[in-house]
Amino acid sequence: MNDLAVASQGLTKRFGSQVAVDAVDLAVPRGAVYGFLGPNGSGKTTTIRMLLGLIRPTAGGHHLLGAAMPDHAADVLPHVGALVEGPGFHPYLSGRDNLRRLDAADRTAEARTSGTRIAAALERVGLSAAAGKRYRLYSLGMKQRLAIAAALLQPRRLLVLDEPTNGLDPQGTREVRTLVGELAAEGATVLLSTHLLAEVEQICTHVGVMHKGRLVAQEPLAQLRADAEPRARVLTDQPADAARVLRTLGLTEIAESASEASGQLGAVAPEKVVASLVHDGVAVRGFSVEAPSLEDVFVRLTGRGFDVSG
Repeated sequence: MNDLAVASQGLTKRFGSQVAVDAVDLAVPRGAVYGFLGPNGSGKTTTIRMLLGLIRPTAGGHHLLGAAMPDHAADVLPHVGALVEGPGFHPYLSGRDNLRRLDAADRTAEARTSGTRIAAALERVGLSAAAGKRYRLYSLGMKQRLAIAAALLQPRRLLVLDEPTNGLDPQGTREVRTLVGELAAEGATVLLSTHLLAEVEQICTHVGVMHKGRLVAQEPLAQLRADAEPRARVLTDQPADAARVLRTLGLTEIAESASEASGQLGAVAPEKVVASLVHDGVAVRGFSVEAPSLEDVFVRLTGRGFDVSG
């Protein structure tokens, strides 16, 4: 348990007869960047809200930074920064004044360092020039940056970020991705709920996939991809004939288009596939064995494309 920044045991949440989160056992190692994935309605945000004590679980329990929650919430939560379900600030206050108000409400924050810490947080998210601007005049991307700045007002051992790049342009997305990497390099653990595969593949060390309220996969990212079966792809002007050969050999999930056929190899040797195609008179213009993308893995686990995720 002490090796995990986040650990849950049978975490469950019901709303009436609906089970939103069903016996989830999270295991987020300390120092990891954990990508928390799943389609809309899969239970990600509900899980995050339970972890942070915003709602109570129906059953199960969890630990943050090695301490049982909610019993030790007062000791643990000052070390946790969070962005959940978008930012919420006073529209008539400036970005800087919103952060001042939040910092003043934090009983663990030192008043004498408030100005320095606020300036540093605004600098880290690229809002120094707009710090005096009223929040209601901020763009969606600027609001999201300010919410991240709020999570960084104090040194954090755990950051829980729900869609932190929502509304950001490509440059802003890259900056947040870099920031997450820097925070992890400094020793923080990051739980990152996102729908952007580029973020996951570039910065995440571990992945958890939610589907219909259940955690259907949880592994180091490299292991998750290694466990997925590779696909054989045949470039040919006889895709129907190629698909027939692939089926005969025992390949699964066969797909074909106007210029190619493909299927999951399983235990079939690639050289056997090529030999069988040639033997059956299929003209092979190209052949490759491809590792599945993270999106392929996601679709296999949930049956849905990643563009519906949130």
